[in-house]
Amino acid sequence: MELMTQTLWITLLGMGLTFAAIVLFWGMMSLITAIPVKEKAEEADIEQDTISPNDKGQKAQAAAVAVALALAEQEQQQVAYFPMPETAFVSAWQLGMRTRQMYQKGNSRR
Repeated sequence: MELMTQTLWITLLGMGLTFAAIVLFWGMMSLITAIPVKEKAEEADIEQDTISPNDKGQKAQAAAVAVALALAEQEQQQVAYFPMPETAFVSAWQLGMRTRQMYQKGNSRR
């Protein structure tokens, strides 16, 4: 009887710790999502106001060069093409199982 009570206490302790950890993680996630996040859009608006027109032109040129390089790289990439073999390989086990399934369903051709 003593062994049974000890087993039950260990089980209750393990389950209690597991559920306590789940509740702790749930609380931490709720706390993290409740913290207000500083908006990145506000910072971007401030930075755009301070950029001179000359810098904007350079950024546009850099973007155009990046797009041109990406398109050139995309044209150079070649996808390896692996054609299917002319006859599909079916092992004896697959053939036997498929045949058995066909006969069980009654779809055998006569």
